[in-house]
Amino acid sequence: MKLKEVYEVADGLAPFAISEEFKSKLGYYDNSGIILDCRKGICGVLFSLDLSLRAVEEAKRAGANCIFTHHPAIWTGVTRLADGTGTDPLVSCIAEGISVISAHLNLDAAPGGIDESLMRGLGGKEALAVMEQLTGAGYGRVYDVKETSMNVFCERVRQVFRTKRLVAYGSAPVSRVASFCGAGFDAKAIAFAAEHGADTIVSSDAKHHLITEAVERGLNVILLTHYAAENYGFLRFAEGMKQQLPVPVATLTDERYL
Repeated sequence: MKLKEVYEVADGLAPFAISEEFKSKLGYYDNSGIILDCRKGICGVLFSLDLSLRAVEEAKRAGANCIFTHHPAIWTGVTRLADGTGTDPLVSCIAEGISVISAHLNLDAAPGGIDESLMRGLGGKEALAVMEQLTGAGYGRVYDVKETSMNVFCERVRQVFRTKRLVAYGSAPVSRVASFCGAGFDAKAIAFAAEHGADTIVSSDAKHHLITEAVERGLNVILLTHYAAENYGFLRFAEGMKQQLPVPVATLTDERYL
């Protein structure tokens, strides 16, 4: 199949127009879409949250000549492609003829996407409120969960997201959660959580002053690794793609970052 056809299947599940709306409506930056086209027919696709040397090696082992990532393989402007250390996965992809597609903000916010999957994994069923509302999509959710102690809730999170690393603040019972996949923990997220009666915030990559602000406002804070918070939903997206792609599909979970 053609690389463009892989893109089109992804576009049907997580429209790239969502990313464009994030940029135009909310002022976000993104770089989603076809990142590297090696102009070869696609014989297999590897799904990996990040473009890494391990992903390149796994793609070669699986016989895949396309890597599909969540985090954009190129984020900002590239000034040169000359890797003398052998550690640049993009250079390795070029050398091996492996094309790359990335779906970032569109996959975060799409129905059934990474942010919604985070809610489902944490025990939520329906969002009571969505922080960033886009056309047919959204990011940042508040929802009810079955009331439990903070300790029990944290242990469940560890098991569901298969994470070895979790940082928790607070000891109040958990019954209403606000969650933000990726690095979405900011002042706006805290205000949104408090406004809608959340007792617990779940996210990643929080700065200390934001943690103290949330705790001072009486909120529990649970921080997953960025990888664990997003790989959970990314694997579900990969499964949806697998159902529609006529070529073999493989996935890589890098245990180093869970």
